[in-house]
Amino acid sequence: MKLKHTVAAACAFFAGSALAQVPAGYPADYQKIIDGAKKEGKLVIYGATDSKATQPLIKDFSAMYPGITVEYNDMNSTEVYNRFISEVAAGGNTADAMWSSAMDLQMRLASDGYALQYKSLEASKIPGWAIWDDKAYGTTFEPAAIVYNKRLVDAKEVPHTHAEFTALIQQPKFRDKVTTYDIEKSGVGFMFMTQDAREYPKFQDMANAFGVSKVRVQSSTGTMMERISSGENLIGYNVLGSYALVRAKTDPSIGVVLPKDYTLVMSRVFFINKSAKNVNAAKLWLDYMLSQRGQTIIANDSKLFAIRADVSGETTSAELIKQIGKDNIKPVPVHPILLQFLGPQRRMAFLKQWKDAAGKK
Repeated sequence: MKLKHTVAAACAFFAGSALAQVPAGYPADYQKIIDGAKKEGKLVIYGATDSKATQPLIKDFSAMYPGITVEYNDMNSTEVYNRFISEVAAGGNTADAMWSSAMDLQMRLASDGYALQYKSLEASKIPGWAIWDDKAYGTTFEPAAIVYNKRLVDAKEVPHTHAEFTALIQQPKFRDKVTTYDIEKSGVGFMFMTQDAREYPKFQDMANAFGVSKVRVQSSTGTMMERISSGENLIGYNVLGSYALVRAKTDPSIGVVLPKDYTLVMSRVFFINKSAKNVNAAKLWLDYMLSQRGQTIIANDSKLFAIRADVSGETTSAELIKQIGKDNIKPVPVHPILLQFLGPQRRMAFLKQWKDAAGKK
């Protein structure tokens, strides 16, 4: 499990400090939201994004809106959901906003009535599939990748499609050397695997291949990356491409493949708690994250792949589409359709099917 960190970015300013300006192109009455956020003075976010990737956003937001303390709580995707639910049930303090890669868990909370309906002023600049009912918003455009050890996997062996991956991991060399998410513990892992089941006609063959290889499962991306880099594992499946591509730039052992037959694309879903104490600060943060300024930080500093088409750089939706091809990218929609695998019976049935095939009983 990923260690939990609390990151506080506090900017204390005296009463005489200059007021934050309404962003260019925003209506003048947006000042009311800024003033309200100033009075609140705080924003609490529960997120499944690494603190290191979040820090540039917090720093820039604090420069733009001085006087608002951002408290960011970094957890794994399942913990984000469980903590929020338990705190709400207990009637205690909880997050003002939720930001997680487990899109299905976020959609469950949003569709269960926990999300505030707020039409972001930046909504028209992101794809329609990334918004649900002005309550849940996709903020990134991150591919699911195959990651391998470049020292130990020959270039001729590297798979470029799901069929090639399925065939490769059944070879004796890869026995006990394949890793993926523990889909029972990892929210994003479960979501990716259920989407594979929908997209890939030969999903059962791939699941069976995981069983042949005696796949090693992990609850975090970081653990998978470390074990691939060290050679303990040779190849990993459905690893978050945003993290993997950053690691590959500084780690010569890491190779990254975005499958050519189809690449799933995940978008970290953000929603504002309907009962948020600091609702104005949460609105400011959402609009900032979806703005061109915020998305430029997401792409070039956080390296999480900007979802806006008008942001340039390596880690952007435009660059990813150019690299893989529009027809081969399969964005996971911010939509209640994701809930179909979350019902207790359907979830347990899928987990059983997966465990039986992958030998994880």
